[in-house]
Parts: sequence; C-alpha cells; structure tokens
Amino acid sequence: MSRKLPLAAGQVARTATARVLLRGGVDERTGEALTARVVAERVGWAADLVAGMAAGLLAGHWNADDVAGLAGGVDEAGRVLPSNAWMALRRLGWAVTIPDGIKVNDRIVRMAQEQAGRILRGVQHRAEMVSGVLATWPADPAKRTVVEWGAVREAIPDGRSLSSGVIRARTRQVTAFLARHGRFPVDVFDLEEAPNAARLLVLAAVDRQQATLQRSDDDPARVLLRLQLPTRPDPRSYTDWTWVACPLALPPTVPPDAVLHLPTLRPQRQKVHTDLAFSYPAPKTEPKGHTTALGVDWGLNTLLSAGACRLRPDGTITALGTGAMFRAAGVMARQHRLRRHGEHLHAKTDTYAHLIADREDHRLVAKHAVLKAEHRHVADRRTGLNDALAWSAARWAVDQAIAAGASVIYVEDLRSIEAKGMGRTLNTRLSQAVRGQIVGNMRHLAAETGIAVVTVPARNTSKHCPHCLLPLRHCKAPDRPTTPGWKWAICPDPDCGWQGDRDHGAWRRIAARGLTHQTNTIVDRATCQMAIPRVIDRLETGAVITPAAPEQHQASGGDRSKTGPTPRRTPRPAPRRRGAPSTPSPHGPAGQRPEGHAHTDHRPPRAACRYQGVHTISSTTPTTRRNHPRHRPKGAALGAGFHLHAHATPPRWADPPLDTSSRGGSLS
Repeated sequence: MSRKLPLAAGQVARTATARVLLRGGVDERTGEALTARVVAERVGWAADLVAGMAAGLLAGHWNADDVAGLAGGVDEAGRVLPSNAWMALRRLGWAVTIPDGIKVNDRIVRMAQEQAGRILRGVQHRAEMVSGVLATWPADPAKRTVVEWGAVREAIPDGRSLSSGVIRARTRQVTAFLARHGRFPVDVFDLEEAPNAARLLVLAAVDRQQATLQRSDDDPARVLLRLQLPTRPDPRSYTDWTWVACPLALPPTVPPDAVLHLPTLRPQRQKVHTDLAFSYPAPKTEPKGHTTALGVDWGLNTLLSAGACRLRPDGTITALGTGAMFRAAGVMARQHRLRRHGEHLHAKTDTYAHLIADREDHRLVAKHAVLKAEHRHVADRRTGLNDALAWSAARWAVDQAIAAGASVIYVEDLRSIEAKGMGRTLNTRLSQAVRGQIVGNMRHLAAETGIAVVTVPARNTSKHCPHCLLPLRHCKAPDRPTTPGWKWAICPDPDCGWQGDRDHGAWRRIAARGLTHQTNTIVDRATCQMAIPRVIDRLETGAVITPAAPEQHQASGGDRSKTGPTPRRTPRPAPRRRGAPSTPSPHGPAGQRPEGHAHTDHRPPRAACRYQGVHTISSTTPTTRRNHPRHRPKGAALGAGFHLHAHATPPRWADPPLDTSSRGGSLS
C-alpha cells in the first residue's frame, strides 16, 4: 500500500487518529483462532518487553548532557540527526540492554528506542523552563512582581508566549522540593526522577518484517493487521514468535481514500486499543485574509456562547444575527457529583492502604480491592463524560461557523486561568473544565472544512462594551439594574446604550478583536496551531461592532404598510381541536386524556427545551412502585441522558442582521 497522498491545489495533508478495538486474531502458524483476551495477553507480553528496555534506556541517559545532545539535533561529527527517534539514538550510540535469556528481533529494540527517544526529546523544554525559574527565583514565590515576571519570561526560551499557569506550577514544584530537602534542585533531572515507559507498541518504528497493514479491496472499511507476537512472556528463541493476523473494522470517520499508517497498540484490561493513524487531503487554512469570523466565549453552565461578525469593505465590523449558546448545566452537575464521589473513594482507599500496610492477611484487603475497582470505574465514567462533552461542544461550534459561512473561529485563550476567590466549589468546577480538550477537537473538526481556529487574548473581553469599548456596568438581571451581579451588562454611555447578556457581549469582542488583529497571527511550526499573541492598542481601537444601517433592517417581501382598517377579532377565539378523534375510553378506572388543544408550534420534548440542573434524572430510571417503592426524588425533573442534558440554542443568522440591543436601551 502506497503511503504517498496525492494533493491538489489548495490542499494540505492532514493526519488524524482513529481508535479501533482488536477483537481477535488468527495464529498463522497453527491456524488457531485467538480470542480478544488471548491477543491482549500476547500483546501485553510484547509491550512489557518493550517497556522494560525503554525504562533502562531512560534511566541510563537521564542527565542534562545527554538530553541536550539529543535535543541539539547534531551528532559528534556535526551531522544532522534523523527525525525518527530510534535512528537518532543509534546515531548517538545509545544501545538497549536486552534481559538475559530473552530473544527479540531488532524491530522490538527499535520500538523501545523510539519510545525512549520521544520522551527524552520532550524533556529539554522542561529542563529549560526549570533552569529559567531557578535563575530568576522571586522574593515571594507565591506572588511575583511585574519585574520578576518579565525576568522569568526572558530567561525561558519562548517565555513570552508561555502560559502563566505553567510557570506557577513549576514554581510550586520547586517550592515543594525546597521544603522537603532544604535546598534548591540543580536542574529538572534532580527535581524529577526518570519517567516510566508506557506499555505500548509503537509499530510506526518497524518495517514489514514485524508488522504489515493492508486494506481490503472489497470493503474499504476492513483492514488486516499482521504482526509478530510472542507465545510466552519470556521468549527464548525466534520460534517463540509467531505471526498473528488481526482484522480491524474502521470507523466511518476514516475516509475511503485515506492513506493508513501502522498503528500503536495499547493493551488495557484484557483489551487492545489500536490508535490507527491515517492521512487524507483537506482544504488549506489561512491565518489571515478573513472577512467573516465566529467568536466563541467560555462559561460554566453556559459552556459556549458563539456568534458571527463580518468585516465590511469600509473597515467596519457588524454582527450577524443574535448568536447562540451551548448550555451544559446538567452535564457539569453530573461531572461535579462524580468528582466528589471519586474524591470520597480515593480518601477511603488511602485510609485502608494505611491500615493494611504490608499485611496481606488483613481483613480489609478485600474491601480495599473493591474500593479501588469502584474508584477506577468512577474515573472511567468521568473520562467518558468529558470526552462526550468535548466532542459535542466542538461539533456545535464548528457547525455554527459552517452555518454562518465563517472562515475562522476565534476562541479566547484561557490556558493561564486560575480560578480563585469564587468559593471552593466554584473554583474546582472552573479549574476542571475541559476547555483544552474542546479547543483540540475544534481544531480537528474545523480543519476538515478549511476553517482556521485561532486563539486570542482574553483581556477585557467581558469587561468592555463591544460597541464603544467603555467599561460595562454589570447587574443581576435586566429588570434589576441596581442589584449587583455579573450576568447582565449595561453600557454607561447614554449615546451607546448597549446592553445584553455578558457572554453575548464577549463573543462580539472576541470576533472583532480577531478580525482587527488577524495580520499578527502567528503559526507554531511544531504544532501548526494559530494564535494572536498579544493585544495591540492601535488595532484594538478599531475592534468595535458597528450597528447596521437602518435601511438594511427592512424585511424582505412587498410593501407591508397599512392601507385599511384593522379587522375586528373576537377576544375569545374558538380553540383549535385535534385533527384526529380521541381513542375509545378503556374499561376500568384508568381513562384516556380527552381531546384538547392541538399545538400550533413544533415544540421539542420537554427535556430538550428547559434548564436542567442538579436534580435532573434519566428517563430510563425505574420509578415504578414495583421496582423502587421509595424512589421519589424531591424536585427531580425528567431527562434523557447526555444529549438532553446539553442544550444548544438554534442559530438565527441574518444577513443583513437585526441588532435590537444596540440602540434605545432595549431589554429584549
């Protein structure tokens, strides 16, 4: 199978990963059909061998000189090191120690070198960061001054674009080391121990003598993976390695014409997860030259607020429509409950482990094992819920951009946010939001349609008016302008008079800032991520939303001016009945709901058009007296799983738009 991807003009090659589960295989030597559990056991044996050799290689070269030499990119003779990690390690002469009595081929050694080389290459950035923090140690580690912040950013390579939260985390790590040992660490290798190698098989480092991947000619969604696996945990000769053919079913997210690459195998709990990489052509995204942009603002219960803005030829920026919201109050409430339950289980397991100590015959050993399994189950539920929420929110944001015809999505950069001063519960919920995962998924989905995702600074996006840039006055609600709050924003300038939801003002500011600063967008060479690093005051003065001209607000159609008297309407119109008659009444005490009003609007189910909070329950929860005679949660409302816990308001795009909140102080 060819790995070359043909590209047309205006296309780039994108590489993504699909997660596939190995559900069995066939031993080609004996013809025996292997179950998924047997395949996972044999893959685990190979992964243990690779992880052991990689851990020995990491421990032997966990020092500043070796890591700096590998990160330098040249060998002792001045030649450029190869991009493949295992080839770079062999050029430097870093050999792998194979355990005595174990027989493995050279491809198994390659996978160990590839894994260790990738880890060691990533350590150099942490080493430079820790060195910069130690060289500019502040007088008060808990609170740096402006001068100290500038010094530490100058001491770290690319420190100007580094998140403040990362620097604070490294400072706290050094502070803990100082309190524990009474001295400062020399470098990151003194601060941290050599990391452990993960149990996985990086098949991208091998050739056809170890693994092959072939797509079916009849069905593009079927793939056959062949690889050599050991027949025992300690193979003594090459006869203990056999070829195993494992069929894979590709998910529909993999295009039929995509180029497949050798996957990475991760054995976990009697299963083998396959991370299958594939490349396919996609439209090229541009960092600048955009006229229509989607601004996205973050929230807690209202996770995302988004709306589109357009840059006119005369340089003015107008809002398209009234925007939309993605509300996830029910999902966040469930996530919060799972977090508290997991913390409670973690505390109990730690207490049991302290009581048991090293006594294997202790009476709490069985309970400790049960609690550990339950804690792991709760952690998996939290992970699955976060993944579902991240993909759902990212898909919604990209769909909003497609519906508005936007070529770029501007998202405020909240990597350095540290929730504090808002209470213990709210601080925790803000800190554990999946913003980074949502942005990553958003980049992946947007790149498929040629839409760029650019992060912009979050400074004063909710504080200043989107129409005149004056500081807003926040209150509880539009009908309570004197009650202190944060949800509703009112511009104090009488000539402007804008007021609206705080989040709706924020996405206008984000989109306008991105459109005016798009010429300063930078692209990271390593990750190809786009970002606007800082706010320029000269450009910020033009980042204002201009109300549309009055003549643009005329509705489409003919003349609707009044030409005669208004017809009289009765104050009590006859009710509109159902189109079909009621069913016959059944025999017995139960009765059928009589005929009533037929709904003229197309209302969604009740659970999909209301706010869902902490008391939401699933519609599948048995509440009958026969199953749960006492299960009557007070205040519980009917829900129906994840997708009815996360609600999104439908977009109302209008070109030209109707901006009802820009003039006159309307509260609508």
